[in-house]
Amino acid sequence: MEKFLYSDDKKEMYALLKKQLKALLEGEHHVLPNLSNVSALLNGALRNINWVGFYLRYGEDLLLGPFQGKPACVHIARGKGVCGTAFAKDATQLVKDVHQFPGHIACDCASRSELVVPLHQGGKVIGVLDIDSPLLGRFDETDTRELEEIARILEKSCDWAEWRFA
Repeated sequence: MEKFLYSDDKKEMYALLKKQLKALLEGEHHVLPNLSNVSALLNGALRNINWVGFYLRYGEDLLLGPFQGKPACVHIARGKGVCGTAFAKDATQLVKDVHQFPGHIACDCASRSELVVPLHQGGKVIGVLDIDSPLLGRFDETDTRELEEIARILEKSCDWAEWRFA
């Protein structure tokens, strides 16, 4: 999917993205292919990002899942960095400047802002959607709201029982 297919208007872009997401996930419930396809879909739609992907709970930490971008940190401890904080606090983290975030983990030194949305199953955090940008202040409240909605669609579409959360 080419980025030029998506409108510059965020409302229009996210409406199309959610429609495509639902079609992509329809009838497929396997976690890894769904996360792989969603990361590719988001990478093609979102402008000015340099990494998008998932970290999944494995024991008490997060383990790297499907993503688009440069190689990334494999393990993230609960409460460490933006992803670990979102995981520990069960709260979306909208970070306008990662260099101002205490304990930020710099997998890609080009990243300047980040948005991390927790994923849930059975009332528990099972992972996070992580998106990085090389631009300061790239993400706003609209991105937060829309990407939280995308996370809810994904949560309902996957059979999380197949993933080993050991």
